[in-house]
Amino acid sequence: MADLYTGTQAAALATQWRRAYSADAAAVSRSAVCHWVRRGHLAPVGLDDHGRPLYALADLARAEKATRDRALRLVGIGAP
Repeated sequence: MADLYTGTQAAALATQWRRAYSADAAAVSRSAVCHWVRRGHLAPVGLDDHGRPLYALADLARAEKATRDRALRLVGIGAP
């Protein structure tokens, strides 16, 4: 079974990726992960023992990349 992550864990992991790819760019907060869900970039795949949503690693990576790419496009970096 694939590893699953809570919103807080997902934010920490996405922060690591973002910093690795964007030279220590801003951290990803748990609320950012919640925004990804509301905007349809990320969907929970289950719930933990406390009823908190869990996210799959591949889905989290896609959401982080999509939002990072969009942010770079907005400042004129990257493909249109």
